[in-house]
Amino acid sequence: MHHYLVIIESPYKAPAINSYLGKEYSVVASKGHVRDLPKSSLGVDTEHDFTVKYVTIQGKAELINQLKKDVKNADKVFFATDPDREGEAISWHLATVLGIKPEDANRVTFNDITRKTVLAGIENPRAIDMNLVNSQQARRTLDRIVGYKLSPYLWKTVKSGLSAGRVQSVATRIIVEREAEIKAFVPKEYWTVDASLKTQKRNKITARFYGDENGKIELNNEEEANKITSACDGNDFKVLSHANNRKSKSPAPPFTTSTMQQEAARRLGFQSKKTMMVAQELYEGINLGSAFGGTHGVITYMRTDSLRISDEAADAAKTFITENFGAEFYPSKRRVYKSASSAQDAHEAIRPADMTLPPEKIKGALSNDQYKLYKLIWDRFIASQMKNAELEILSADIGCAGYVFKTSEYIVKFKGYMLVYDDSDESDELKSKLPELSDGETLLKESLSAKQNFTDPPAHFTEGSLIKFLEEKGIGRPSTYAPTITTIVSRGYVKRDKKALISTPLGEATVEIMKKNFPEIVNYKFTANMEEELDKIARGETTYEQVLTDFYGDFEKTLDKAQATISESKVKIPDEESDIICEKCGRKMVIKHGRFGDFAACPGYPECKNTKKLDKKGTVVEKPKEEPEKTDLKCPRCGGELVIRQSSFGKFYACTNFPKCRYTKAILEPIGVKCPKCGKEIVKAYGRRKNLYYRCEDYPECDFSSWDLPTDKKCPKCGKMLFEKAKKGLYCADENCGYKEF
Repeated sequence: MHHYLVIIESPYKAPAINSYLGKEYSVVASKGHVRDLPKSSLGVDTEHDFTVKYVTIQGKAELINQLKKDVKNADKVFFATDPDREGEAISWHLATVLGIKPEDANRVTFNDITRKTVLAGIENPRAIDMNLVNSQQARRTLDRIVGYKLSPYLWKTVKSGLSAGRVQSVATRIIVEREAEIKAFVPKEYWTVDASLKTQKRNKITARFYGDENGKIELNNEEEANKITSACDGNDFKVLSHANNRKSKSPAPPFTTSTMQQEAARRLGFQSKKTMMVAQELYEGINLGSAFGGTHGVITYMRTDSLRISDEAADAAKTFITENFGAEFYPSKRRVYKSASSAQDAHEAIRPADMTLPPEKIKGALSNDQYKLYKLIWDRFIASQMKNAELEILSADIGCAGYVFKTSEYIVKFKGYMLVYDDSDESDELKSKLPELSDGETLLKESLSAKQNFTDPPAHFTEGSLIKFLEEKGIGRPSTYAPTITTIVSRGYVKRDKKALISTPLGEATVEIMKKNFPEIVNYKFTANMEEELDKIARGETTYEQVLTDFYGDFEKTLDKAQATISESKVKIPDEESDIICEKCGRKMVIKHGRFGDFAACPGYPECKNTKKLDKKGTVVEKPKEEPEKTDLKCPRCGGELVIRQSSFGKFYACTNFPKCRYTKAILEPIGVKCPKCGKEIVKAYGRRKNLYYRCEDYPECDFSSWDLPTDKKCPKCGKMLFEKAKKGLYCADENCGYKEF
């Protein structure tokens, strides 16, 4: 009987793949990368073709040794890591440590984890694609060089502990510059004039002032607006012209990684990291129960920028649409969406893996978040294959006193794809039909109102809008969006305010120094061009060495120049002012970042040393007011009253004449066990680092102490005291005895 070994990345895929392949196959997981660049050194020889030194990731040695044994016992080894560049690189690393040449390796990929796809993949292995591997290596090497070389520079010029990144630096710059636009924005006043009108058939219409017969007129102040309302007051409103038109509205294409993250943020309120985590679960496999054949992946691979779908998926969608909605909801010709020129077309768009598993049917097997995202993916895909929505649009020019007002309304005549995925901004159920108008018709005026408005500043970036911007500029790739945002937030360059991403003073200072000294690293076009170079490596149009050589020459010169003027480049990070008022001196407190989290501090330090702890949302954590417990005892030093207070070291007696008298005494809590040395009580005590231990109450006269809990149980072997070791069991106090109950 043959034995085959299948190596995958995630252990969560194993149950489904195992069930499809049968007993001849063993499925094991690498749990991600097994090798990487060293943490303590650059790991890249910049003088010899950028040769990379890889080391085994800590904790993976045992796994590699086990895989070597498994390979010896296998007739054939399949490398089934994820179907992208990162997965290709992991397969190459695995093959290398297992002594298998890339050209001899059996590389298989699964666009979804379903029986048909897995079996087809196993039947059609290929060699490891070294172009994809080298593209991943180039990205990793570029990021290592930038991070390793620039981070120390930031430590010296901005703040210790900072890190620089090739894509994260650009993303931070984008948010910093948007914040600068918002701060510099000066609102501009403008006025609108709206007329509420009725037709002869009593249909309501709202028309907005546009201008006159010569064109559009801007109303910049109240005087100009009042001129319009005064002129129209007492005059008739007449229909100058009108038109009823039909318009087809096409559905959006199925999801890519970017559009999925954008829509999940907009509709579900998911952060990009959460969206990718839930999508990963849906791809890797959900246990749907015996009724559905156990564990299945329910969506295709979730890291893609392609809009392509397979013929099989398109046919399944057609069947579902015609059977559930009717043939009139399917277009006369199958829809084909064109991917962006920069898209990697190795994968399909994100879609349901099995059209026999609609969301409602498997809802009981999904978590709430899984169901929400799966339904979003399902609805978007089904809608993308449906017929256009048909809209009827009424537009009209209405005249009064020589001025022109305009109105435009629409209704949905045929819902088409909107039956499944309504992407309109407002409900279309409000009107069943449009008002009927005729040219020259006089309209009844109900009201005429002028309103003051101000132009809005640019909107803060949200995760969704930032991802869209990055994609449009060609910065990063589907797999990088979520980790990039997570990184710049966790490093403190950007903070979240509800859904908005806002730059911090640290981010602004860092971008300032990067723009001044390393302009190319934070240049949009340069970063996008670098992505294109990585794509060229993947297509075999250039080499790893060439791309790294072209980048490093200019980078090294820039770095040397910056290092030479490092003393002139230091920047001071301004304190971030808060709305918290210092109750001691009345100043507005500033936000500080400490080892134990954020806190608010008075800017009047050292005159005022007031601080307040903040939670993750920036809210002051109020300390509960402690009411001391009264006693009948007197202070042995000054005769004052003693009270009982609580500290992190336990309860203690304190004199009420503090701070004149600073007498304190710990209250020892007995554990109900006698000291084996002197027979007095054993009590709880705390060390300098607040570590709990046990000692005799007669300390220091009796020196008995123990980190482990003394018990009143006796050793059955020697009769001495037994101690309880946390989470293990009992053992004898006498080392020579050696008795234990572990």
